Amino acid sequence: MRAQPYPHSYSVAARGGPSGLVPLNSPGLPELASAPAPQFGGPGTLWSPETLLVGAIANCYVMTFRAVSGAALFGWLGLECRVDAVLESVKRTPGFTRFRTVATLTVAPGADLAKARRLLNKADAACLVANSLRGERTFEAHVVAAASAAGAGSGLSRAEQ
Repeated sequence: MRAQPYPHSYSVAARGGPSGLVPLNSPGLPELASAPAPQFGGPGTLWSPETLLVGAIANCYVMTFRAVSGAALFGWLGLECRVDAVLESVKRTPGFTRFRTVATLTVAPGADLAKARRLLNKADAACLVANSLRGERTFEAHVVAAASAAGAGSGLSRAEQ
C-alpha cells in the first residue's frame, strides 16, 4: 500500500444516551465501545476518549517508524511504544499538558545502533497525531540488540539507552 496525497479526511460517529456506553463507528471498521475514564466515574474497563487519544499517539508512532525505517531500508525485530500523558485544568479548562513517549526498539545483533536511534528520533518528529497536539512533548528512545542464538537468558541484551 502507498500513501495517498493530502488532504486526507476521516470520519467517526459517536452515539449515546444519558448513560451507558458510547459506540464509535467509522466506515469499514468494527464498532468500538467506549466509556468514561475511571477518573470521570467510568468503569475503567473500556477505552475512553482520553485513552483513545493517548493510544492514537503510540499507534501513530509505531506506524510512522515502520514508514521511516522502510524508506531507510533498515531492518528491525520489534518496537514497543508507551505514551504517558497528563490531563490538567489550566485556567479552568481541562486539557492534556504533557505527553511522554518512550520507544524501545529491538534490532538484530550487529545492527547499526546509531542509525536506529536516528530513525527513532525521525519517527518522533514525523508523528502526525503527536504533532497535532498542544501539550509539551518529550521523547525517550532505547535500542536493544537481540541476543545471538548461542546466548541464553531473556533473549535480549541491553545495547544502548
